Amino acid sequence: MPDGLAPLFRSRAAVGRWCAALAIVLSTVACSGLPQNVERPESHALPASVDTPLSRMAQEQRQAASGRHASGFVLLSGPQDAYGSRLALVEAAQKTLDLQYYAIHADASTERLLRGVVGAAQRGVRVRVLLDDFHSTGRNALVMGLAFQPNIEMRMFNPVAGPRGSMVGRLWGSLTDFSRVQQRMHNKLFIADNAMGVTGGRNLGDAYFGQADSGNFVDLDVLAAGPIVAEMSRSFDTYWNNPRAYPVQSLITREELARLRDQTRGRYDAQRAEGDRDAPPASAARGERPAGGTGGSGGPRPPDGEPRPGPDQPTAEQRARVWNERPMDLRAARFVWAPAVMLVDQPAKIPAEGEPSSPRTSTPGAGLQVHGPQGPVAPAHAPAAEGAGAASLHASAAHAAEGETVVDGVLQLLGQARQNLLIISPYFVPGDDMKRAFADARARGVRVRVLTNSLASNDAPVAHVGYARHREELLAMGIELYEMRSEQAGVKSAFGSSGAGATGPSRAMLHSKVVVVDGRLIAIGSMNLDLRSQLQNTEIALLIQSRTLSRTASEQIEAAMRDVSWRVERAQDGTLVWRAPEGSGLEDATSEPDASVGLRMLLKLLGPLAPDHLL
Repeated sequence: MPDGLAPLFRSRAAVGRWCAALAIVLSTVACSGLPQNVERPESHALPASVDTPLSRMAQEQRQAASGRHASGFVLLSGPQDAYGSRLALVEAAQKTLDLQYYAIHADASTERLLRGVVGAAQRGVRVRVLLDDFHSTGRNALVMGLAFQPNIEMRMFNPVAGPRGSMVGRLWGSLTDFSRVQQRMHNKLFIADNAMGVTGGRNLGDAYFGQADSGNFVDLDVLAAGPIVAEMSRSFDTYWNNPRAYPVQSLITREELARLRDQTRGRYDAQRAEGDRDAPPASAARGERPAGGTGGSGGPRPPDGEPRPGPDQPTAEQRARVWNERPMDLRAARFVWAPAVMLVDQPAKIPAEGEPSSPRTSTPGAGLQVHGPQGPVAPAHAPAAEGAGAASLHASAAHAAEGETVVDGVLQLLGQARQNLLIISPYFVPGDDMKRAFADARARGVRVRVLTNSLASNDAPVAHVGYARHREELLAMGIELYEMRSEQAGVKSAFGSSGAGATGPSRAMLHSKVVVVDGRLIAIGSMNLDLRSQLQNTEIALLIQSRTLSRTASEQIEAAMRDVSWRVERAQDGTLVWRAPEGSGLEDATSEPDASVGLRMLLKLLGPLAPDHLL
């Protein structure tokens, strides 16, 4: 593939685009189907115990800070804190670990993290891992070996039919179920002892923790402690016990996994790792080098946007960097104590096999759930709460509950803004109701600023088409648009250390999902402001009423807008101009900056053919 065209096909979660292309070529293929009559023993989060180290730590932190509110939060804007917090939770867990992710990659970062998870299981911690099934092919499928470790259960959400040795083969076997397959579980949770947990934008992999050599994601998570974690666990349980979640053993046997491991190793110049063949599954990535391509199966990289280890990765240097990372000192973490609620899409947003596809609540049990420590929040209902901050939050949550999805709930929050809206959405494809929310905010005099990816920093260039076609309309409304540069070094300075780890100069790709309303309310989660998040994928968000956290996030966002982003404006002649970041020494641009001419032209040609809801 010519270098100028390759970035087009590194698109994030482009399941719909990929399936659509295959459907045209392979329209006569039959679906192999999913297993029937699967046993799914129910299990639930164990009550938070005051006797666990994490619970005691949370209580001590709250007492030391004289916190009025029972739940505390730490923004994890840097990759070291994001990784270190998860390491710390794994080390401190005594009773339970619950992990829910869209993607877990078998690379250096995950190798160490999952070794810790297996170690926790060996010391008696009950471990449950829930993973969306789209990326479990090739080397990444070896992560499923967790299910065969003692004291660990693993389930795959919304499985994709077909062989796991090849992404193309799996999609080939799923074309007759096109609508269901393109809808994915995008939620991210990492919960220990039902006492502390992490949610936000990051999946598990090198590029999310500043350890990838070719490019790293700029992302934001939040570490939570206290009663709000029980709501995070409640959300996990809802998905775990849903018929869309299949135990790994119903999809692949230990023997099949061993054959896949041998097959995958055969495609790499492997150095055999120490230990036996039943070692922690992520260790299968240790010492292996692809013989060709960058996809986990040894073939070309599938166009799903998730970064996989390159031909010479994970390297000894990467492993050394990862193993030099230290767990976060949770006792020294500076929690901000504030009221909060969870916004969660229900699993039925994704139809079970055989159900008609429905992006909204015509599917029984679908719809947005809003939960706080005092229980579910109903539309137009603000439960009594101690303190003005909590009452204000519940009023906002009641408005959010009027939406049908997490993104709808966020749009309801935009309607509460009176002064200022700050938004980060890496994939920004606004539908009619989103544009209506922005227009209403502008009519009220609200300043609206949006930071998204530039074409050069976007790991989903095709998705950039959906944003670009609305750009002039948004500018005409008075929306201020900023597009992040792809230069890693500059992003590092603007986000503290959130844009880079120790990998030196590499590409930066925006991945944070944040909304700040009037400097008092912040939403952090897995959702993008695009139609895929609104209509197709399930999402989760934490809504926190805190001027302190809102100020911290706002300062980082505004610094990024000022120092490492192009501001898009309309020139006097009506054309677009990209104003260079302050102090960058760069000149303004009159076309997509930092992107090749070939890529710009190709996207312009394909733009009219790509519907917004599949971007």
